Parts: sequence; structure tokens; C-alpha cells
Amino acid sequence: MSLSLIPLIKSAGYIGVWGTIFAETGLLFGIFLPGDMLLFAVGVLAAQGYFDLTTVVSGCFIAAVAGNILGYEIGSRLGLPFLQKYSKRYATPEHIEKTQAFFNRYGRSSVILARFIPVARTLAPFLAGIARMDYQVYVAYSFIGGALWAAGLPIAGYYLAGHLSPALVDYILLPIVFIVILFIVLMGKYRRKDG
Repeated sequence: MSLSLIPLIKSAGYIGVWGTIFAETGLLFGIFLPGDMLLFAVGVLAAQGYFDLTTVVSGCFIAAVAGNILGYEIGSRLGLPFLQKYSKRYATPEHIEKTQAFFNRYGRSSVILARFIPVARTLAPFLAGIARMDYQVYVAYSFIGGALWAAGLPIAGYYLAGHLSPALVDYILLPIVFIVILFIVLMGKYRRKDG
């Protein structure tokens, strides 16, 4: 976790954190925002008394779900031409293609899994809307993904902060990424056996 990120988060406060999470999951320019690191850092700062854990987690969860719903609505109303038009500025055609392939491969589960993958986290809601994924199903999976990502990472940061030296905090996301990749691989094997 970059030391320069900590003062920025402190000065941004709750509204800045929630706004960043909302933008990353609901607006195309959010593709550049560091959601994973931000959420973990907020948990660490909550352990140090800078944030109230319940307040920050509740807000992050709401912001993540609301962002996903906004992305879905934009995708369903404006379609792929809108995404392709603005992708030159915020996401490459390759990003869109990879996220679409990910979405097609994992279906409903991709709404949850994409939370843990930069770029896919921003593009998946748009693509779910473009594909007209069943809205109630999409919202249900968004709630699950929001709980695991937007609540899970700050809580992990909060509880691990007391057990880690500051030098190790930078490396905590590596195990999280490993677990997500392992989950994706296992999900792929399960789907192949199932289908």
C-alpha cells in the first residue's frame, strides 16, 4: 500500500472513499481507480481509529452495489455502441473483449468474480446490461459480490492490521489475488464437469 495513498484517504474521508468505490464500479473513468488497495487501506485505517469500521463498510457496500446497478442501467439503455465509443478513452477494445469473454464464460458468477479483477470490475456491469442479464438475478449477485468485496476487504484490513508490520501491509493483496485466481480455476473446472 503506497504511503502516499494513506494521507490521501485520510483527507478524502468517508465521502471520498464511497465516491471512489461508486465511480470504479459504475462509471467508465473508474477503470483507473485502485479499489482493492483503497478498501484494504480503509480497513487498516479503521483499525488505527481514523474511520469507524461499521460506517465505512456500510457505505462501501452501498456504493459498490449502487455503482454496479448504474453500470447495468447505462449498458442496458445505451448498449455496446456507447461502450465502444468511449472505450478509446477509458478502456481498450481488448479490455472489453476480455471482459466479455469472462462474462460469457462464468455467466452469473462473473458478477461476483469480476469484483476482484481490475478493469473487469468496471466493465462487467455495462456488459451485463448490454446482455440484458435478468435484472433481479443481477442485483442479487451484485449484493453478494458487494458484500464479499466492498465489505470483505476493509474487514480483512481491519483485523489483519494489528497482526502485520507496516512493511508487510504492501504485500497483503497477493494472497487475496491468489485466492481469487484459485476460485476462478476451481469454478472453471466445476463448470466443465457440469456442462
